[in-house]
Amino acid sequence: MIERRESSLHELTTVLDYIRWGTSRFHEAGLWYGHGTDNAWDEAVLLVTHALHLPPYSKPEILQARLTMEERRDVLTILERRFTERVPAAYLTQEAHFCDMSFYVDERVLVPRSPIGEMIRHNFQPWLKVEPLAILDLCCGSGCIGIACAEAFPEARVDLSDISEGAIEVAQININRHDLNERVRAVQSDLFAGLQGFSYELIVCNPPYVDARDLAEMPEEYRAEPEIALGSGEDGLDFTRRLLREAANHLQPEGLLICEVGNSWEALEQTFPEVPFMWPEFEDGGHGVFVISREELLAYQSYFEKE
Repeated sequence: MIERRESSLHELTTVLDYIRWGTSRFHEAGLWYGHGTDNAWDEAVLLVTHALHLPPYSKPEILQARLTMEERRDVLTILERRFTERVPAAYLTQEAHFCDMSFYVDERVLVPRSPIGEMIRHNFQPWLKVEPLAILDLCCGSGCIGIACAEAFPEARVDLSDISEGAIEVAQININRHDLNERVRAVQSDLFAGLQGFSYELIVCNPPYVDARDLAEMPEEYRAEPEIALGSGEDGLDFTRRLLREAANHLQPEGLLICEVGNSWEALEQTFPEVPFMWPEFEDGGHGVFVISREELLAYQSYFEKE
């Protein structure tokens, strides 16, 4: 391994050499993508440019630039970590993008990738009927959803909430990064336990929703993410059941709950066949996000309380 590494350092000289080499190693290792890129080449470009402190979409001429030995070692190290440790690229760069915004991420939070971002870009139309003055990002992780909502609704106050102390620490880093301390706060809370007395026009939630079977079959890259943010019981709905029982008490009249349940959407429909969940279709890909109003939550409260 050491001999192979030294050989690579001397034989690979340009930016393009390392992108090609990384792509080959990623294919060889059978990596899984889905944390910012969807293929080996783009993943290699992302990691090589990060290690060289270059923007990912640099001018083509940069590909033939020769690297110093120190730069070669830095690039090789980050590429090797990707295919030997199978760490998601976003954890290696400690950066992810969501709604065209940059966020700090590390192993304490999920890598941002929710299709809810498309809804934020459209200001949650046509579902949102009132201008939100108070928004809750429940199970906030990095805080990307709530912070993007704060940008979309500049008059709104936004709470970022998560049960994980580590996630709250990361969310605060991102509040600071986007200079939003006057309107956005991070609160550690198990569901609504730490938010008593607060209500919102809009609650957006990307909770743990992976069922036991999918959790057991996940690729290693996803196992690098915090399990508390992924698994939610046998059918993936343990958290969502609690949310449906309690959310109406924290929504203003005409308020809206938007929640992602991913592949567990079928289990949710089977569990509550009477409930008129709305399921938006996404142009940019993704599925399993439901929309339900406060009034609908109240109308079907007895169904939620049976579960």
